[in-house]
Amino acid sequence: MAEQKRVRRTPEQIAADIDGQISKLEENIRGLEEKKIAACAEFDAKIAAVQEKAAKLAERKKEVLSPKKRKPRKSKAERIRELVKQAQKSGMKLDEIAEKLGMPLSE
Repeated sequence: MAEQKRVRRTPEQIAADIDGQISKLEENIRGLEEKKIAACAEFDAKIAAVQEKAAKLAERKKEVLSPKKRKPRKSKAERIRELVKQAQKSGMKLDEIAEKLGMPLSE
């Protein structure tokens, strides 16, 4: 059996090997950073969607707590007065209105 001597590397070869390992790790870091950016963007989109839903619910809550204003109901007398005013605005005189209603105008 022939004895083989161990091949020793020079410091430059060791440094070159270490540089290769460093470059592989840096590429790995770049890949991880890209994944991180993509994940952050995805979560930002999810957060925005949830905030939009919360804003819609807040608007709905506001609508529920402040009911719509309704027109006040008018009595029969008020509606009759309104009709007479509209008839007068359209140019009819009181005796014409009474005639249309079939009522004699008492003086």
